[in-house]
Amino acid sequence: MTTETENETRPAETTAYPGREQILAKYKDRKVGEPMPRSKFFTTLGLGWATFTAMLAGGSSTMFFFLVPRVNFERSQVFNVGPPDKYPPNGVDETFKPEKFWIVRDAEKIVALNVMCTHLGCTPNWAENENKFKCPCHGSGFRGPKGGQLAGINFEGPAPTPLRRCKIWLSDEGNLMVDRSILFEQEKGEWDNAQSYVLV
Repeated sequence: MTTETENETRPAETTAYPGREQILAKYKDRKVGEPMPRSKFFTTLGLGWATFTAMLAGGSSTMFFFLVPRVNFERSQVFNVGPPDKYPPNGVDETFKPEKFWIVRDAEKIVALNVMCTHLGCTPNWAENENKFKCPCHGSGFRGPKGGQLAGINFEGPAPTPLRRCKIWLSDEGNLMVDRSILFEQEKGEWDNAQSYVLV
């Protein structure tokens, strides 16, 4: 049982949180700081916007690369043009002219001639009756395969060199394959390269 003497000697309990008067007294004499200079304000604002923009751009680019599949959309440069028997001797096949090459067969070999004129890059037309590739732009002419001639040789007009050959080879399945990205130039002796023709 607690006696009056014990109550008198026990220290008074204090509250855990300061009262309103204590808080007001604490901040009563605090001085308000000077206003921020205009130049510093705009500098801080600019840095803030720059940081925000950089974060937004980084997040957008990351999201873009995450959503867009990593696929190579470039068209293939290699074409399967079928078996050699598909092409008759001394003939020109224009099936792949939209792909920038002709398949030309003479009595001994098959080649893939690039369709670009060596003068200014126009596309010649195959004139079967005249046995030549005739450029419509400036009149350059290139020989066809008939009569034992070497197809693609320039013989008239301003074209300075023969047509170029594309790389051609025979696949394991027996089909002719053409890589139009690899070209062989006759004036450099590259028509002797075994990758510029297929013997038949």
